[in-house]
Amino acid sequence: MVDPASRPQSSGRVRHAPVPPAAHALSTLPRIDYENAVLADPDPAPDRTAERWARAVLEDADADTRQALTRGWTSLGLALAPAGSDGCLLGWRVCRNTLDTVLLAADPTLGLRAELLFRRHERTLLLACFIQLDDDAARALWAPAESRHPQVMHRLLEQAVSRAT
Repeated sequence: MVDPASRPQSSGRVRHAPVPPAAHALSTLPRIDYENAVLADPDPAPDRTAERWARAVLEDADADTRQALTRGWTSLGLALAPAGSDGCLLGWRVCRNTLDTVLLAADPTLGLRAELLFRRHERTLLLACFIQLDDDAARALWAPAESRHPQVMHRLLEQAVSRAT
């Protein structure tokens, strides 16, 4: 787990937050070895569904950001679906989709399993990431990315919030 004190300071309407127990309950991973969450408070577009927020964060990001994300995810051994695949968002498989919750999963090729959760709740928008590391090789792949991950999540949600307002 990342030490919350090592996370960057929040700015604007987006801040780092502990992952709430209700969000843990939505994960399908048998074990969570890493978690991180950012929160937009208040939700700047409360009429948007969780899926629309997921698309705004991932698919509406600029082309360089989308390419960097995809390159990063594949370097961690995540198997992504081809662009535009049915039932997927930027290569992540949609596992659960309600008005308020979207859970995305990427299948492992190298022992790292990952899920992204977008959840609207009580006028807030949560983006959480859950990672399971199945072996030493997966831990070695994840180690260099772990320290940058909180900043990337914060920046992605902050940019989507800025585009929405």
